[in-house]
Amino acid sequence: MKQDSIEAGRFSDQGKGLGTVTPEMVRRRARQIAVINGREENQVLDSDFEQALRELQGEERLNPVPSAEERLPESKRWDPVGGSEGRKAPTMQAADEQTFAEKLVEEGVADAEQNQALEGAQESRRRDESP
Repeated sequence: MKQDSIEAGRFSDQGKGLGTVTPEMVRRRARQIAVINGREENQVLDSDFEQALRELQGEERLNPVPSAEERLPESKRWDPVGGSEGRKAPTMQAADEQTFAEKLVEEGVADAEQNQALEGAQESRRRDESP
């Protein structure tokens, strides 16, 4: 889900302020993704660029996609005879220090996962190259 507000997108990358996402930032992250996926830095696929752009724009979050069962409302899971569906009020997300802190934590966890994957791929390549 894309948000149209100033708060959309990532705030930091590797603990540094991100600012505006530039083409060079996308290329650098796409090269890292290629290495993580077992390819050379210069073997970057279009899908690597797309994933890098999504990551840097904050479109990939730690929230998993809910399963079909989880998308069903609670009343549909157990009530064999449906009643009134009703209407759902619009959800307004709070813009406060807590949600900002949560987003920063999610970004930090994502950065750590990326670093571990990149270091693992590089270490594996070094082991394969050594006699």
